[in-house]
Amino acid sequence: MDAAAERSLPEPGSQGSRAGDDIEIVVNVGGVRQVLYGDLLSQYPETRLAELIGCLAGGYDTIFSLCDDYDPGKREFYFDRDPDAFKCVIEVYYFGEVHMKKGICPICFKNEMDFWKVDLKFLDDCCKSHLSEKREELEEIARRVQLILDDLGVDSAEGRWGRCQKRVWKFLEKPESSCPARVVAVLSFLLILVSSVVMCVGTIPELQVLDADGNRVEHPTLENVETACIGWFTLEYLLRLFSSPNKLHFALSFMNIVDVLAILPFYVSLTLTHLGARMMELTNVQQAVQALRIMRIARIFKLARHSSGLQTLTYALKRSFKELGLLLMYLAVGIFVFSALGYTMEQSHPETLFKSIPQSFWWAIITMTTVGYGDIYPKTTLGKLNAAISFLCGVIAIALPIHPIINNFVRYYNKQRVLETAAKHELELMELNSSGAAEGKAGCSRSDLDSLLPEPAGEEGPSWSSRLKISHSDTFIPLLTEEKHHRTRLQSCK
Repeated sequence: MDAAAERSLPEPGSQGSRAGDDIEIVVNVGGVRQVLYGDLLSQYPETRLAELIGCLAGGYDTIFSLCDDYDPGKREFYFDRDPDAFKCVIEVYYFGEVHMKKGICPICFKNEMDFWKVDLKFLDDCCKSHLSEKREELEEIARRVQLILDDLGVDSAEGRWGRCQKRVWKFLEKPESSCPARVVAVLSFLLILVSSVVMCVGTIPELQVLDADGNRVEHPTLENVETACIGWFTLEYLLRLFSSPNKLHFALSFMNIVDVLAILPFYVSLTLTHLGARMMELTNVQQAVQALRIMRIARIFKLARHSSGLQTLTYALKRSFKELGLLLMYLAVGIFVFSALGYTMEQSHPETLFKSIPQSFWWAIITMTTVGYGDIYPKTTLGKLNAAISFLCGVIAIALPIHPIINNFVRYYNKQRVLETAAKHELELMELNSSGAAEGKAGCSRSDLDSLLPEPAGEEGPSWSSRLKISHSDTFIPLLTEEKHHRTRLQSCK
């Protein structure tokens, strides 16, 4: 008997099974045969491969609880899993960490690690970022699917107020749900533009009128248009607030805070105009009202609610804080250096415009940003050379972060389109699965679709990834050779 046979595993069910370090484990994963040694696997005794060392002592029930098939003649364990992923997983026994190869789905790889009972803490940080990104995409798809399912209809089990609340919320928040909702969204968009135009036109002196005290005020017609727009914005906000499913989240949302800031100055100004004169001087009231009227510019940000392009741009800027920070740092260093040089070089000229270094900051800012107002300019030869170098450095500094910002914008825009398409495909798959489960019933009910939804992102456990069939369902490859396909568990036990 050769040495390899002496180190092989004992017969199933024998009591003489030993978990020594010299035992060999032969596994066949996806048709790829691999020989592993007990001293290597025993480093992580909680993993599935380490459990194979002593599984034969428990008989065939224990064996088949760990693998898909077993050949007693060759003493070889068969696993119907991805061989490429397995090659990455066994790195933990050699190097103490796992790296994910390119082209492997991160969620599928996570499922493979769960199958082999290898903890995710061994996954390298660079690979964890890909897993987190894919998980966020799947959660976004699940959220979009849930929103679409919510739009399919109103649950008959809810009361009259609940159904009415959902209809109003759907009518105001989802313009694509119906034609009247789309009309209301377009009307709200136009009123935002009209209100902004009225705010600007009202400052033209030729269109203003004199009040009883001889002061210029807005034309009454413009005030009436402004009042009508504010009335619409107020009604829209109150309806959305009362119909929102989570009022605290609604009130603290950024866009809803913008809505309040666009509406509130009108009512505060109205209150100060009619009641403030009794408590303070008329001049102070007018100054306060004028300051509040300036806050009406906040309503222009309401356009972001109806423009996906503005939302995408906002997200791209948020993701580009690092690049924007580098830009500001470059400009700050350049402004300090060139303003100090400009002040030093211009001191020899009797009519110098550089009175101090802080005053030169303004010149450096408008020069490096290529604006060039011309109110401050150098008069000496060295000063002009310094100015030429400063605006060249400014052009380079501004151009550097443009490409990453554009890439972030394009990446987010394309990602939103992909997620939208994936959500629609997920719904189609849900409908097909529901139709097949109903054995010929036409269509799918709301309860059937709800049962296929993934669990909320905040809940723990691996079940969150078990239902989104399209994105990360396990791809089982026929791993046994053709002569092994016909093997059954009973035949293997004989």
